[in-house]
Amino acid sequence: MDIRDATAEDAAAIAEIYNHAITHSTATWDTHTVDAANRRAWIANHQQVGDPVLVAVDDEAQDEHNILGYASYGQWRPFDGYRYTVENSVYVHHELRGGGTGTALLSALIDRARAQGVHVIVAGIDAANTGSIRLHERFGFTAVGHLPQVGVKFGGWLDLTFLQLTLDDRADPPS
Repeated sequence: MDIRDATAEDAAAIAEIYNHAITHSTATWDTHTVDAANRRAWIANHQQVGDPVLVAVDDEAQDEHNILGYASYGQWRPFDGYRYTVENSVYVHHELRGGGTGTALLSALIDRARAQGVHVIVAGIDAANTGSIRLHERFGFTAVGHLPQVGVKFGGWLDLTFLQLTLDDRADPPS
């Protein structure tokens, strides 16, 4: 498995992974599926502002199914004061969860964030998604908040757990 920056050609595979999460899980609280054009625009928007979209690639697969998962981060809140904080997302093909793809993606994403001078990564995760919470905790993320019943999907209320990873020990922010 290799980790690389996503390209427009990866959009259909990314859409397929994301749509499975939309229709079968609470990993995302989106309820409307997306198409490849939507994901191409999403990738382009991330790249335009310098935020990564990484893909885990199976180099032995010779078709569009070589994308095992993807990870990204983006601005946490749309105000300049939050410019050193990002929120991450990690999605793995549903047949491959628990096999190390998420670990490889999150590791690469954290490395990229450090290289870009990010101070804090925030993860907003469905409180019942213990697999994702454990994945983040293995990298040092700690739970910093719990918001009960702030989401709804599949006819039920969802709780949101916030986790945070501080990447450096800067006492003062850059000027």
